[in-house]
Amino acid sequence: MPASRLPPRLLVGRPEPFGALARDGGVNFAVFSDHAQRIELCVFDASGARELKRYVLYGPRDGVFHGFLPGVGPGLVYGLRAHGPWQPEAGHRFNPHKLLLDPWAREIVGHFRWRPEHFGHEVGHPEGNRIADRRDNALHALKARVAPPPAVAPGVANAPRHRPADLVLYETHVKNFTRRLEAVPEPLRGTYAGLAHPAAVAHLQRLGVTTVSLLPVQYHLDEAAVVERGLVNHWGYNTLGFFCPEPRYASARHDPTAVADEFRAMVATLHDAGIEVVIDVVFNHTCEGDENGPTLSWRGLDHASWYRLRPDDPGHCENLTGCGNTLHVAHPRVTQFVLDALRYWVHEMGVDGFRFDLAPVLGRRRHGFDPDAAFFVALRQDPLLARVHLIAEPWDLGYDGYQLGRFPGRFLEWNDKFRDSVRRYWLFRGVGRGELARRFTASSDLFHHGHRRPSASVNFVSAHDGFTLVDVVSYSHKHNEANGEYNRDGRNGEPAHNQGVEGPTRDEAVLARRRRLQRAMLATTLLAQGTPMLHGGDELGHSQQGNNNAYCQDNPIGWIDWAHADEALIAFVADVVALRRDEPALHHDVWFLGDTASNGERGIVWYAPSGHEMTVDDWHDGGHHAFACVINLHGDESPEGQVAAERAAPVAVVFNAETSPVPFAVPGGPWILRLDSSGESAPGGRLDGGARLVAPASSLLVLRHAAPPKKA
Repeated sequence: MPASRLPPRLLVGRPEPFGALARDGGVNFAVFSDHAQRIELCVFDASGARELKRYVLYGPRDGVFHGFLPGVGPGLVYGLRAHGPWQPEAGHRFNPHKLLLDPWAREIVGHFRWRPEHFGHEVGHPEGNRIADRRDNALHALKARVAPPPAVAPGVANAPRHRPADLVLYETHVKNFTRRLEAVPEPLRGTYAGLAHPAAVAHLQRLGVTTVSLLPVQYHLDEAAVVERGLVNHWGYNTLGFFCPEPRYASARHDPTAVADEFRAMVATLHDAGIEVVIDVVFNHTCEGDENGPTLSWRGLDHASWYRLRPDDPGHCENLTGCGNTLHVAHPRVTQFVLDALRYWVHEMGVDGFRFDLAPVLGRRRHGFDPDAAFFVALRQDPLLARVHLIAEPWDLGYDGYQLGRFPGRFLEWNDKFRDSVRRYWLFRGVGRGELARRFTASSDLFHHGHRRPSASVNFVSAHDGFTLVDVVSYSHKHNEANGEYNRDGRNGEPAHNQGVEGPTRDEAVLARRRRLQRAMLATTLLAQGTPMLHGGDELGHSQQGNNNAYCQDNPIGWIDWAHADEALIAFVADVVALRRDEPALHHDVWFLGDTASNGERGIVWYAPSGHEMTVDDWHDGGHHAFACVINLHGDESPEGQVAAERAAPVAVVFNAETSPVPFAVPGGPWILRLDSSGESAPGGRLDGGARLVAPASSLLVLRHAAPPKKA
């Protein structure tokens, strides 16, 4: 649109909703700032290269600047300029020479490159970041583009709605999953469309997973330091556009509208296959970094409101995230921003839930984490978000940042204690039987309080952050040299054991031990009470070559290696997931109690290999690591337990972390063998009452109680 066709002035419009909304023959704009004196709307040509006109927004009205531009619609390219005090020592960094991206932007156009003009202060000045930079960055800045009016995503109508008790999560990266999957056409590999391709969907269905949990899919930037090393922020935990799907993962990446449509189509296709979509969201920090970082959006609009500042020195950001800044979610408008974004991804993009990165930030008040913080109260009351899955990464990098087990309501939480305890039990026999029993029963020491259920514990043995599972049994030390940080990044001392050879080997004995341990840990994860989560690629043996922090590896280190997939391992995982699904006792979402039911039975009983019930001395005996449990839903007098018991037979689970076989006397019986993770015994074998079972070394076995044969 030429400048001559733009209206001469802005109409008052409405102070809501935030962002740009095409309606009534024009576009309404609204943006908040508690400290700005004036905010200007800057309209650009379609290329974003030439500014056509500026309008002063009306307001503030309750901290909101707003206006209505008639005669325009979707496709209009715009940016914002904010006028206010330049007082860095007080946390105010207004600089009208910097074009700012609308935080509520639904579409982003342009190509970002790191340039000194993007900083609000003069970089390298002797006075540090205190001197304002007066160069205009508009030519090089990313701009917002008005999106089509909001509409309900096609994926909402056909969403499968799996119960928490039935969830099996599959964490993966959109690009990593299909970039090397030859069954997907080359143009679609690594894209949203690729994840929706029949070959990709068929693999997920074969495994039996209910829900894919995607690493960040919101528009992000690569940090300057990463770019200088010739790498990218491949994982995407550096968000710029919280309402925009990342264009790098789209087959039509240069058209924001087409990118959003491709994402919606992916969700709808997965829904048709009965698979939910959860996305990883990063509402703990933004890509602007600390007070020395660029001025791209929030900092220029109201640095002191959007970010947590140090109480003793508001010239510096509080860094509770390790990324330089921390979003001030306790501010009412920031809470509103987060809720608006969540609703957008559910209503307009069709997703089924969220995994919140460094989630304690969302509940931080001035003096620490509060599970009753305003954000959590608002989230629980929101009618649209009431039906979605909420998953917390329950730690951040600030004081009192480890909050495992303390999140409210429907939240599920990543349970890193499960991960480390399961690894130590199977790899080193480094934890006792009591510790593994606690983790196997949904970490009741952490989650059994209030109204929380066992499903609140998200059980995993590996995830994107850390070694892949095959690397857990192939490396004893991290090998992150490819990241360009001299192997200083990533977790030190991550529980792992190379079985005698660091990295790849042709030693069949070593390989056999590795295979056995992988299966034992996978079975423990998939069959434990709680919500199991698989890390994408673990089911087929994908290795990252010992890199336990592959955040910057957009290459075969991170891309799943389908060409060398372990088909036997895939089949094993699918069988174990099916076993969990088929046996109510293995996905029971009610806490097992130690009390005896009125019918004389108990929900779960633990046994030593000799067949006697575990005693206090047994639990504290650090020299033995084999034991078993019998799960009997007839011993659960809850309504859910009684319903499940109608179709549930007792199940015995045998754990043997010893390096040699251990004979077991499993009480009761007769039993039918359903699983031997070692592969030494085929399912279907019968164990009569009183008979002894030999559990192979490093194995987990599952037996189902066999009903007595019917009389003729």
